[in-house]
Amino acid sequence: MDDEIKTTAEIVENHRRPPCAHAVHADPDAPATTEQKPLPDAVKRKPVEQKSPAEWAYERLILYIQNFEELLDNEHEIAMGFTGGSAGIMRIEGLGYFDPDIITFYGTEPDGTRTQLVQHVSQLNVMLRALPKHESKEKPNRIGFRLAADLEQGDGPEETSPSDP
Repeated sequence: MDDEIKTTAEIVENHRRPPCAHAVHADPDAPATTEQKPLPDAVKRKPVEQKSPAEWAYERLILYIQNFEELLDNEHEIAMGFTGGSAGIMRIEGLGYFDPDIITFYGTEPDGTRTQLVQHVSQLNVMLRALPKHESKEKPNRIGFRLAADLEQGDGPEETSPSDP
């Protein structure tokens, strides 16, 4: 028998249950949001309690990005606004994580300046935005679909490490 005293938060964290998400919108006919859709098999493949905070945040960000992009027309592509500061916005061109707790965004600012944001998961607070696509490109950039495809392959997080060549 376990006689160790635990906080309510520790008990809840140790209670294994599937992730829970919920959203309500003013318009009942609004398109489904990430919280209203079932988790893809690729995300359910590994139990949440076996994922680092970075991996779990990374997977959910992919779902939010993909859902946001599904609502965009061909004249817009996804960008990210930084909240809590005056750093501006960045077109999302890549997303990564470094266990146990770092998320990285790769992209460019609207003026073309290359940008990378490295953020601790406890500070994760971003706003997804639609920006007009680059005029020089025929089609908008859709990073969400590439990220989701990478999740489906299932060969990313478990097999790579910073020390791999």
